Amino acid sequence: MCENCLTTFTARSRRSFLKGAAGLAFAGYAGSAFAQSTTPAQPVAGEAALKRLTEGNARYAANQPRERDFSAGRAARAQSQYPFASILSCADSRVAPELAFDQGPGDLFVVRVAGNFVNEDGLASLEYGAQVLGSQLILVLGHTGCGAVAATIDVVKNNTKLPGHLPSLIGAIRPAVLEAQKESPADLLKAATIANVRFNVESLKRAKPVLAQRMAEKKLVVAGGVYDLATGKVELV
Repeated sequence: MCENCLTTFTARSRRSFLKGAAGLAFAGYAGSAFAQSTTPAQPVAGEAALKRLTEGNARYAANQPRERDFSAGRAARAQSQYPFASILSCADSRVAPELAFDQGPGDLFVVRVAGNFVNEDGLASLEYGAQVLGSQLILVLGHTGCGAVAATIDVVKNNTKLPGHLPSLIGAIRPAVLEAQKESPADLLKAATIANVRFNVESLKRAKPVLAQRMAEKKLVVAGGVYDLATGKVELV
């Protein structure tokens, strides 16, 4: 082999080797990162999860949220999720559970519907959060000034007729309004909002087969709270 050919061959071989080594190193790193991202975190017990939420809400209400790099962990989250709590929240645009509890992406499994009530689809989602994702806390989150609850009160008291599919919301919230009315409260909206949260907490506790079974096994806590739009504070009810 001529000297020039030998030099060219050696250079090409060296480049091929370096590329191959780099590829193997990257593959090893990627495999390690994938293994770490798909390893489940230690499950957070229901009471501990509730404590974490209340502490986060205290930070939020005091305008002292933790600083976060939202890009950090994005690649790992693309592979898996391990939320420590599930939230059944109203769809109101002023209520943002991740902000209200000062939590980051991947921390909360949130189901939202106007009036924060349990329907079949929402129940299936919460069952998924508990059974598959391992969340041991479900928090039903109502809020002050809820339009869905106020509309239900209007229908109950004045027999107002609503268009479209809105009556389905009313039908779900009506039992709580009727229950709150029995006490003749000074603030029916506030009382009905609390009653609606409690009604759905009890519904979730009894929901068979998944949630009721996890309750019986002490693997699930279901709690309720009301978010104050003006202060940002969540009061457990």
